[in-house]
Amino acid sequence: MKKTLQRAGLILVLAGSTLTTLTGCFPLVAGGVVTGVLVAADRRTPGTVAEDQGIEVKAANRIQDNLGERAHVNVTSYNRQVLLTGEVPSAQDKQLAEKVASGVENVRNIVNELAIMGNSTLTQRSSDSLVTGRVKAALIDAQDLFANSFKVVTEHGTTYIMGRVTQREADRATAIIRGTDGVQRLVRVLEIISEDELARIVPAQAQAK
Repeated sequence: MKKTLQRAGLILVLAGSTLTTLTGCFPLVAGGVVTGVLVAADRRTPGTVAEDQGIEVKAANRIQDNLGERAHVNVTSYNRQVLLTGEVPSAQDKQLAEKVASGVENVRNIVNELAIMGNSTLTQRSSDSLVTGRVKAALIDAQDLFANSFKVVTEHGTTYIMGRVTQREADRATAIIRGTDGVQRLVRVLEIISEDELARIVPAQAQAK
């Protein structure tokens, strides 16, 4: 599936036990441990969090204006990187949705995971929501990760995770999610950061504990 990416990064797609590396530009997963302290805070700046919220609303509204009810498109933004999931009836509509989202202010790049097919049913969406809930619960249960460091989306049994994490955190989250009931495929849309960078992100008072 074609991806539009504007800088180097990483997208990893896990289908069953197969791990495939794609071209990407992405943030990574999970919360972490720094000097023995779990990090719960969002790793984005408050300004970036606000930008991501604005991007999601604007992109979703503009796509709706252009595609109407013939498409079902979800927009998820993390650190100004936008993930498009859902269904569109044609390749042209898939490209149009990407073009519209790309035109929203502050968007850095697009990961276009839209499926060309009929809109999902309420039953399918409910099933996907249940899987997302299980994944979030599994991340919360992990003693060495923080669920607040992730965004989790599930479409048609494929679970997508976004965030900014270290390689250690990415690997740990991957192992947890792969073992979660209902996850058929895992796509990691992740920005890998170093342990040193993570330590700088952690509030000074947390590191002092």
